[in-house]
Amino acid sequence: MKVIRAKVLGFCMGVRRAVDLASAEAGRAGGQSVYTLGPLIHNPDVLADLESRGVKAVDEPPSADGAVNSGVLIIRAHGISPDIEKKLRNGGFRVVDATCPKVKASQLKAKELADAGYCLFLAGEAEHAEIAGISGYAKDAPFCAVVGGAEEAEKAAMGLLDAGKDVKTALLGQTTISPEEYEIIGAAVKKHFPNLEVIDTICAAAADRQHALRELLHQADAVIIAGGEKSANTRRLLSAAQESGKPCALVEKASKIPPVFRSYGVVGISAGASTPDSVIDEIERELMKNF
Repeated sequence: MKVIRAKVLGFCMGVRRAVDLASAEAGRAGGQSVYTLGPLIHNPDVLADLESRGVKAVDEPPSADGAVNSGVLIIRAHGISPDIEKKLRNGGFRVVDATCPKVKASQLKAKELADAGYCLFLAGEAEHAEIAGISGYAKDAPFCAVVGGAEEAEKAAMGLLDAGKDVKTALLGQTTISPEEYEIIGAAVKKHFPNLEVIDTICAAAADRQHALRELLHQADAVIIAGGEKSANTRRLLSAAQESGKPCALVEKASKIPPVFRSYGVVGISAGASTPDSVIDEIERELMKNF
């Protein structure tokens, strides 16, 4: 068997920055509790490692005996709404902002457009933390709709028609959305609002991994996508691999590799932007056992 890796895979800049910030806080906590509001990134191995060093993910800001805890709270890479951040800062926490710089740029652009009176369409997954955070920055927009595909986008656009065809409209996307999805959603809105401003919010890291995967698919008999099942960009890599028709699987850890992958001559490995090098290395070693 031959194992080849995609030219671009694994941690992106924003994820590495978030993990480094959390690791630094774990090292200097000095007895203080360290929390992340929600999972820092979408990878179970990284989260387990951070928890072993005292960094705990919580769904709600922790409190003790009715009083707000005064520990360290790290804002996850996906970001949060400004209202939640203000509450945290006013509540006694020392807040460390690990929001990905690309996501932060989208947040600030959403606020800028909302303040200018734009009606906004947010392309992405309604339940995703990144979209929830950006929606918080767009709260003052006269209209804001989260759309997951062309059908939802056109339905939302038709619902806005009562406000008139001359309203100012703009489209922002989840940073991990594929350029193809983004273009289709934009085209659906433009049927009703041809002057729609499409803001370039797609992260180059996600696009680079998609492009590298397409190259890999030409060289491999089968492909493993290494990463967490809850990671949006990892799932999008899996979808792209599935569209190729070649055997593929999303694998969180080496022990989860489907046995059939040992029968292929050339196996490619791609990995989401939240997948650490250690997981990629472990999967490659497992594939190469007994060869």
